Order: sequence, then structure tokens, then C-alpha cells
Amino acid sequence: MPFAARAQSAKMPAAEIPVIGLLHSGSPEQNAKRMAAFHRGLAEAGFVEGRNIVIKYRWAHGDKDKLPEMAADLIDQNVVLITTPGSTPASLAVKAATDTIPIVFGVGSNPVANGLVASIARPGGNATGVTSLNAELV
Repeated sequence: MPFAARAQSAKMPAAEIPVIGLLHSGSPEQNAKRMAAFHRGLAEAGFVEGRNIVIKYRWAHGDKDKLPEMAADLIDQNVVLITTPGSTPASLAVKAATDTIPIVFGVGSNPVANGLVASIARPGGNATGVTSLNAELV
């Protein structure tokens, strides 16, 4: 069954509940607004944490050296995708760790220049996402 179709169910058996990973180089406190928006977006798509989706959070609290280990840990958790909202270092760590698990990023840098995707129009591979191209605009 497609991932999106599973959101139709009000309550799924635990074995069928998709698990997604979230990796960030910062802390939850610094990202409270981003996480509120993330959960609102999931809810609008029919996903409610604890009901029909599980989210495994990994926060590096500013220690970017921990990101590769945290990415590997999420992969070991058999997540169906990993999101890295607002964290280029986390996006790069996940991209280096897997070429099969889908990655959904939100970065302010150029994802082509930093090797996350092949092109903006056709990302290819297992990574896609949103960029504001902040560095280029500055």
C-alpha cells in the first residue's frame, strides 16, 4: 500500500504504522516554531504522531560531529524516510549514510552545489526538498 494511502486509516496496527526519522544539527528548543509547522503539515496530510505515524527525533544540539552516528541510528530504526528540516549539515550526513531511504530536506544553501541533488528541476536519487537559496540571495 502506498505511504500516503495509509493516512486514510483512523488507527493502524502498530506493525503498519510508518516510522519517519527527523535529524537536525540544532535543538528542539531552537526549532519550536519549525516543529509546530512540521506537525501542522503532517496533520493536514492526515498524519498524527502517536496515532498513525511514529517520528524518531535525533537532535545534535550543535555538535555536528554527532550527525553521521545519528543518521546511522535512524537508518537502523528502519525508518521509511528521513527529514532534515532547516539543517544542511544534517541533510549532508543523511545523504552520505544512505542512497535508498528517501530524504526530505529544507535547506538555505544550494542543494546542487552541496551535492544533495543532481539538479533543482530533477533532483534524482533519494533526496528532495525545499531550498530558499539564502546564501545565493545574500
